Amino acid sequence: MNCIIIDDEAAARAIIAQLCSEVPDLDIIEQFDNAIDGIKFLNQQTIDVIFLDIHMPGFTGIDFVETLKNPPKIVMTTSDTEFAIASYEYEAIVDYLVKPITRERFEKCIQKVQNSLTAQPTQAANGEGGNTVGEDLYINIDRRLIKLKYDEILLIEAKGDYINIKTENQEYLVHTTLKKIHAKLPEELFLQIHRSYIINFSKIIDIEDNSVLIAKNVVPISRSNRPELMRRLNLL
Repeated sequence: MNCIIIDDEAAARAIIAQLCSEVPDLDIIEQFDNAIDGIKFLNQQTIDVIFLDIHMPGFTGIDFVETLKNPPKIVMTTSDTEFAIASYEYEAIVDYLVKPITRERFEKCIQKVQNSLTAQPTQAANGEGGNTVGEDLYINIDRRLIKLKYDEILLIEAKGDYINIKTENQEYLVHTTLKKIHAKLPEELFLQIHRSYIINFSKIIDIEDNSVLIAKNVVPISRSNRPELMRRLNLL
């Protein structure tokens, strides 16, 4: 079982790390002092459990949980019991630890996590796959996470090592690839119609020849992507 620790206080991270080191078969993969770096890590790695502080400046533990589509098991750490109890509305949160954390309470927490992992059905057993579809997406702009609702997005354009996300009123330049963002978008709402463009299917105004009109944007349709576009249309 592997884990990461996210807490803005170095002393708190050190205490949890020491407790983790005393548990057989529990490996600390990384430690972070902010939630944004934790999200970046999870975009690249898979882990079993996160020890996550609720109170962090700028981006709280609860904000962090809400950004995850397929979260691992989460243990919240806090000095505020009221917030800890409220966190149970999130299915991924299996326990909370109130600071200062005692060894006895930590051991009980680990047992809960292990029981939860053992009881968790695999996707294959349930015949499920892919990402759970939420209603929004968080993008990282200058170390600040901005929430965009899927319905606000008109289209996404590849720009070298960046993508340009267009909404009705604004554009966001994000350092990632079209392939990575495509994997996170709900398939029923978004469609790639060109190697450089993904569109919000519900925002199409008009289709003519080899292009679609979305708001005031004329977007090209590639020959290879045109059949899927036509299949998705509700034609009379």
